[in-house]
Amino acid sequence: MGDRLLVPYDGSEPATDALEYALEKFPDADVVALYVVPVPDGYWGAFPDSDARGPDIDQAHDIGRNIINEASQVAADHDRDIETEIATGKPDHEIVELAETGAYDTIVIGSHGREGISRILLGSVAENVVRRSPIPVIVVR
Repeated sequence: MGDRLLVPYDGSEPATDALEYALEKFPDADVVALYVVPVPDGYWGAFPDSDARGPDIDQAHDIGRNIINEASQVAADHDRDIETEIATGKPDHEIVELAETGAYDTIVIGSHGREGISRILLGSVAENVVRRSPIPVIVVR
């Protein structure tokens, strides 16, 4: 299948399983792990300028960098190097947008994200990506 894979990664067990699947099943592919700093719809509209939202988003990006570094470590454990990216927005929208604008052949995504309330919200991410993606999507359970 593809030469360049996009793997959304949030640090959850299903996301780790998806990354490991991509690394094992596509040994010659370039793998890009993506962490999306989740932001609810309309959130930024409440701020009159970008200076008002700086500290919180910076802290969220720091957390995102820590999570995406975990993805790099998973790849290193499989003797592979990966690229990493961090985006900000609604995870399903950002994943699909990157699939539309990037040179990706396939998305490999976990079936759901973190536990609890986040799991309910992030579980819909995989479904929305499958419905809206312009490229093939592999869902790993």
